[in-house]
Amino acid sequence: MHKTLRALPSLDFLRGLEAAGRRLSFTLAAEELFLTQSALSRQIKALEDALGVALFERRHRSLALTAKGAAFHRAVTETLESLATATERTRSGAREPGLTLSTTVSFASLWIIPRLERFRARHPEIEVYVSADDRVVDLNRADVDIAVRYLPETATPQGAVRLFGERMLPVVSPRVLARGKAPLRTPADLAHHYLLHLDDPEGRTPWLDWRSWLASNGQPGLKPAGSYRFRLYDQVIQAAVAAQGVALGRIPMLAEHLRDGRLVAPLPKRYDSARGYFALVASHAVERSDVHAFLRWLVDEAAQESGEGAAIKTTRKSHNQSRVETGQKRRQ
Repeated sequence: MHKTLRALPSLDFLRGLEAAGRRLSFTLAAEELFLTQSALSRQIKALEDALGVALFERRHRSLALTAKGAAFHRAVTETLESLATATERTRSGAREPGLTLSTTVSFASLWIIPRLERFRARHPEIEVYVSADDRVVDLNRADVDIAVRYLPETATPQGAVRLFGERMLPVVSPRVLARGKAPLRTPADLAHHYLLHLDDPEGRTPWLDWRSWLASNGQPGLKPAGSYRFRLYDQVIQAAVAAQGVALGRIPMLAEHLRDGRLVAPLPKRYDSARGYFALVASHAVERSDVHAFLRWLVDEAAQESGEGAAIKTTRKSHNQSRVETGQKRRQ
């Protein structure tokens, strides 16, 4: 083994650094890696000792990367992404040719997968591989042909095709209402129900928090009958479908759930999140007919659900413009 390789830190330590630097929380990073918080802290400390520099600034109630830590974290992240891509290409070398779609876990499970049968009916000759992950993905380097991204409406990359915006309103299983124990006709009635929360301890997604909706509907101090908290949004919706409480629904992501009656929206009050869903084509795939067929299908499906059309303008993107965030970390 080359002496430079012998000097490399443990891969487990580097994975711990990547997760902790991305989440800026040892607790959340440890949960993601199925470690205890103390075990991850020891890994980070051992890595800092081996490098001879502090990678994190440990504050009273928060965590931040130092300047050297941030630079090393970027390098480690890019290296791990390249290694993951090479591993996937090797592992899936025998897979049938097709296109790879990258999107968030929640969007894949709640919106894409329920509709894939319709794409197959339109284009049975095209194989689709869905890669669901909420990390930053570089479209020009990853093994991805097209991506759907959750982005601020005012900060989208060149070439992005808008699918639809996002509106928030309460949703609940009709079984909860059928019990007749508590009405749900006004925002104040939520005080008699359990609320289902997306866990966001660092406050990065306030528009997905019940407090924002309650404050905008005249109930800033409302105390519900109880609460459940979940790390992932699709878990929130699974709990709502199971009649565990009332969730803050993201429309039109939940259009299928509302259409088939798994969920209902008894309160018409809503607000816009100022974010939307956008499709981007990787620069290496802009000439591919199968990718354009999938993009056309995405636009058609989005228009049917939201009434919002989208004009397809495929523009070659710069390297930096194609490197966008899939979502607000792993929670969405």
